[in-house]
Amino acid sequence: MKENDWKERQNVVYSTNPDFRYENGAGDEAATLPKEKQLLRIQLDKRNRGGKQVTLLTGFVGADDDLQALAKLLKTRCGVGGSAKNGEIIVQGDFRQKVLEILQKEGYNKVKL
Repeated sequence: MKENDWKERQNVVYSTNPDFRYENGAGDEAATLPKEKQLLRIQLDKRNRGGKQVTLLTGFVGADDDLQALAKLLKTRCGVGGSAKNGEIIVQGDFRQKVLEILQKEGYNKVKL
């Protein structure tokens, strides 16, 4: 990063401290826990979904890219759609048992139904 890159520090107006270093917030991404230490919970959810059933996977701790990769794996193996955001993976339909089997084959040991 350039020393005088004003676009990176738009919210700082003026500082009288000669040792001031602007922190741009990079590196705030949470480190992904190993598969063996993830505490995942699988549940069936019907609320606020127009009567449709979805398999909800919660408890994932890690980077958003890793969450998206796990969601893609589950959706393709189940052959359905879904989404992933805020540490939750939604798989359309009741696939609790199948998701459990897939996660155990992938190395996720601590999974609750």
